[in-house]
Amino acid sequence: GWGLTNESRRILGDSARFLNGDCHHPHISMTDGSYDGKYLFINDKANTRVARIRLDIMKTDRITTIPNVQAIHGLRLQKVPHTQYVFANAEFPIPHHDDGVVNDGRGMENPEGYYTMFNGIDAESMEVAWQVIVDGNLDNTDADYTGRFVASTCYNSEKGMTLADTMRAERDWVVVFDVEAIEAAVEAGEFKTLGDSEVPVVDGRQGSKVTRYIPVPKNPHGLNTSPDGKYFIANGKLSPTCSIITIDKLPALFDDAIEPRDTVVGEPELGLGPLHTTFDGRGNAYTTLFIDSQVAKWNIEDAIRAYNGEEVNYLRQKLDVHYQPGHNHASLTETKDADGKWLVVLSKFAKDR
Repeated sequence: GWGLTNESRRILGDSARFLNGDCHHPHISMTDGSYDGKYLFINDKANTRVARIRLDIMKTDRITTIPNVQAIHGLRLQKVPHTQYVFANAEFPIPHHDDGVVNDGRGMENPEGYYTMFNGIDAESMEVAWQVIVDGNLDNTDADYTGRFVASTCYNSEKGMTLADTMRAERDWVVVFDVEAIEAAVEAGEFKTLGDSEVPVVDGRQGSKVTRYIPVPKNPHGLNTSPDGKYFIANGKLSPTCSIITIDKLPALFDDAIEPRDTVVGEPELGLGPLHTTFDGRGNAYTTLFIDSQVAKWNIEDAIRAYNGEEVNYLRQKLDVHYQPGHNHASLTETKDADGKWLVVLSKFAKDR
């Protein structure tokens, strides 16, 4: 009866006009890095929405349409001290009448005036708290265990308008967002608004104090935080590698004391088409290989040792699956409580029949 009853029409609000949805990335709210069972958040990529489900009654109670952007894809939650923000990536750059550039969408040979944004949604009010303009595009995202940093992959740093154009560069990047710096910029009035939206928009393009851009191999896809809070893992997709970014070097990066690539402490070669990585809480990572139809189990610290020149085999096992895997999740692995008991590997594309 959704969209028919008064209650559901009130919850749908502005989005009652949509007759379809495209759900991605459900995540449960946290307190101090552990699930608190309060809310589940999920995004609708097709219609640029985020919904909140109350877990005590298992019903949707709020739906928010994100302004100024198109296609909310990667979605993750602030883990520490609690889920104050829902972090949502808008994947596709779209034209904006902004900065003196007038582009109604027909000037595709000139990407000037096209951009996309990283979005912070207040988890309680479900209002968009702020947006951050980025270079390139955004794909998947995850937050750290300090509450300060969030990282997102970009597979189209070229701002290409064709598939071939998006694959030109040998390296794209991971964008790291400093949540405290974004809040400070908004508090100081260092933002603008777009169109008829009142949401503060902060400029996070290269050179901004609220972001840093870390080059990683080609067209990265998934971005996953290790449950010990030490690392962001960016999965290569068009590179056979994953990039291990150490989170404890990020403050120095934002202080401009080190170079962006100095934060990369490992780049293990795993196989063809790394998409997503999960963890067992015992130091091992599990990465889906979309092209090889496998899951690779590898040890993070051994991969770092190998990157530093030691002769060590970081690969522990490869397991065949009878489809092309995409997302994978080990039990409790998106929290600090990863227990290493179960691994679920999802089918992105079926093979043969």
